[in-house]
Amino acid sequence: MFIARNIEIDRLNKLYIENKFQFIVMYGRRRVGKTRLLIEFCKGKEYIFFAAEEYNDKMGLERFSRAILEYFDLAKFMPSFENWEKAFKFLASKSTEKQIVLVIDEFPYLVTSNKSLTSILQNLIDHTLKDSKLYIVICGSSMSFMEKEVLSYKSPLYGRRTAQLKIEPFDFFDSIKFFPNREFDEKVKAYGVLGGIPQYLLKFEESKSIEENIKEHLLEKISYLHEEPLNLLKQELREPAIYNSIIEAIALGYSKSNEISTKIGEDSSKSANYLKSLIELQLVKKQVPVGEKDNSRKTIYKLKDNLFKFWYRFIFSNISLIDQEMIEYTYDKKIEPYFSDYLGGIFEDICIDYLIRKNKKFQLPFVFEKIGGWWGNNPIKKQQEEIDILAIGEDNALIGECKWKNEKLGMKVVNDLIEKASILPYTNKYYIFFSKSGFTCEVEKFAHDNENILLKEFDNNSNKI
Repeated sequence: MFIARNIEIDRLNKLYIENKFQFIVMYGRRRVGKTRLLIEFCKGKEYIFFAAEEYNDKMGLERFSRAILEYFDLAKFMPSFENWEKAFKFLASKSTEKQIVLVIDEFPYLVTSNKSLTSILQNLIDHTLKDSKLYIVICGSSMSFMEKEVLSYKSPLYGRRTAQLKIEPFDFFDSIKFFPNREFDEKVKAYGVLGGIPQYLLKFEESKSIEENIKEHLLEKISYLHEEPLNLLKQELREPAIYNSIIEAIALGYSKSNEISTKIGEDSSKSANYLKSLIELQLVKKQVPVGEKDNSRKTIYKLKDNLFKFWYRFIFSNISLIDQEMIEYTYDKKIEPYFSDYLGGIFEDICIDYLIRKNKKFQLPFVFEKIGGWWGNNPIKKQQEEIDILAIGEDNALIGECKWKNEKLGMKVVNDLIEKASILPYTNKYYIFFSKSGFTCEVEKFAHDNENILLKEFDNNSNKI
């Protein structure tokens, strides 16, 4: 099943029809669907797909050679290439007239075994490959490697790429295409547990309830997702124990740098370095109030991946119960009573996804340039205030409130938000209210009479945006 990624496929195809040399850099976190995307792109084309593994340089070159020679039906007649230069020059000679796609998946593994490979490729592109019709895609899951060793100014390959694609996890509205027949509430729950990673989304069975899927695919010790966060950290990081502690602290609500370092008992500068690594892995995001500078003292840290949010909130802290196979008890006593509160934060992210999509289609009162949350001091009341959503553009602001509750949103919520927003320095203010359970008649009438008030209640057709 191939879902979404139409924009990425279109970009790759647009470059392909130019029928000339291309060098494309693709990267994104593990499990995000890069390989599946490239397989889909290669359909109907002449292509060589080489998936690198953690071999030494000699074995890597031999396997690369085999992939090339088997494609040309020469494996029985030619030995492996003596070096990387000869392998690529052979490909260049075969693609002077005919376009050939060469995909090198997990490119960082090759460079780990041969540090000079990026320099070799640079020289080949400059003097040989640029005159061919070779369509090269190098792909990697190591975010920091791809950004520093391939894309950065210091890399030998800097300036040689003809395009780059960073593959992001799906937003809510693409994620729920995996569950077309579920009710909206169930879609939110599934997304709250799994996030936008295709490989995770495929694990939940639509024929079973969300509760059954959680028990079977997260609480069962033999399931794929049961230890997925731990396994991913072990693949990427040298000291998973400290990263575990940081992620759990954030999952439990410790969001400021000093709070996190105090909670885990580590020096603040050391914690900052670990947080930086988690940000590079796309597991943690750094946030400041919309309108503030990036170095604001109000900076907080949140988990970016929903599976990690859910796992460290509900699984990691209950491992001893799960090890005793007390699955029903763990779900009934440790997850279900707190699940709705957990989904409140997920719902805010979904509402932001909704506004971003509307913004792209010019379906809002103005085009915003930044969107996120806002928090800060109210000088009138002399207290801290929080606003779920603030989207700004020029002197316009769209201010939002999100309620994931089993009751209709009433005028108190409306009036409270308008009062809080009075401290924001924007001339034109619009308000949008999102509610799981709809709105009171009074709120609906107020919105009808005030054009700067917008209401949104999601339903089972809400994926059609």
